[in-house]
Amino acid sequence: MEVSLTTPALLFPAISLLLLAYTNRFLTIAGLIRNLHKKYQDDPDTNVKAQISNLKKRVTLIKNMQLFGIVSLLLCVVSMFAIYETWQTVGSIIFGVSLVLLMISLILSIIEIQISVKALNIQLKDIGND
Repeated sequence: MEVSLTTPALLFPAISLLLLAYTNRFLTIAGLIRNLHKKYQDDPDTNVKAQISNLKKRVTLIKNMQLFGIVSLLLCVVSMFAIYETWQTVGSIIFGVSLVLLMISLILSIIEIQISVKALNIQLKDIGND
């Protein structure tokens, strides 16, 4: 399959929106950590400490999601440059690597969402099934 100059460019809007969503997640979790940290300082509670630990894991995952997404976008640009210079094979390989990195970013996103849902279920377990 021949990759044209516009093929990697098609990923720009998708990756940009994905990075924006990752940044929003990061900012929300950072705010939660700050609030829980203040709460923990006022009244040390093992439940709050466990929540902070869970959020730290999620922040690390989001950082890695962002890293893989950014490198994927960078490789899309490098791929476009290679294709522009008529280095078709190199450009295609680099574009393939950028797609793999994007997939890793999305897989990390799935893991982060699962951790988030598990934490919410633990938080709500005392309510019971209504």
